Amino acid sequence: MIEDEIRRRSSEEALLAILIDPFSTEPDKAGKIAYEAEKGEADIILVGGSIGAGAMLDEVISSIKKSASLPVILFPGNVDGVSGKADAILFMSLLNSSNPYWIIQAQALAAITVKRLGIEAIPTAYLIFEPGHKSAAGWVGWVNPIPRKKPEIALAYSTAAELLGMRWVYLEAGSGAEEPVPVEAVKMVSENTKLGVIVGGGIRSPELAAERAKAGADIIVIGTYVEREENIKEKVGIMKKAISRT
Repeated sequence: MIEDEIRRRSSEEALLAILIDPFSTEPDKAGKIAYEAEKGEADIILVGGSIGAGAMLDEVISSIKKSASLPVILFPGNVDGVSGKADAILFMSLLNSSNPYWIIQAQALAAITVKRLGIEAIPTAYLIFEPGHKSAAGWVGWVNPIPRKKPEIALAYSTAAELLGMRWVYLEAGSGAEEPVPVEAVKMVSENTKLGVIVGGGIRSPELAAERAKAGADIIVIGTYVEREENIKEKVGIMKKAISRT
């Protein structure tokens, strides 16, 4: 099982995930990014986006799988973000949405498809912080953003997710955000729940990644950082070394 392996490995070291948006990334480019990312010792490829992800989703995943052996996990922005070609899916609920569609209705619409395709589902709470409400995910998801100076709100949502049986929480600042998820929030959720902690959005330097890994993030997600095709292997290698716990 993909989740069991991720849990085992993340208990030893923080893992690095590369996020590829199939709306803005052609299949050939996606394959190249995945190939270079694996050479740079990335651990996971996430595939998904907030708008139009389904149009080329199968083609992008196929290209990635031809180019790299890393696990491919869906990061769905809607029901069109499901593909049987992936190894697993972050089966997410956007808990701080003000629209019930993003909390449970989209999940209900996708659930039978996920089960029939035999995709491994990883139950995940999804929380968006300021300024992520200004991102595509925040805008589409009708987000009531978590204030950056109120990490206890993130803890409250995460604790609820844990009690509801979820096993992971994705703390999001938004793609290309000016500021990543606050370190205090990462630390508070990590220390006070048993959830695996995924952190993404606005992590554009090794220093920012290292701070969040040290605070307890199990998986660091980068996307914009490697969107340009130059020096991907080197960039990923630097980021991977920065989050190492050794």
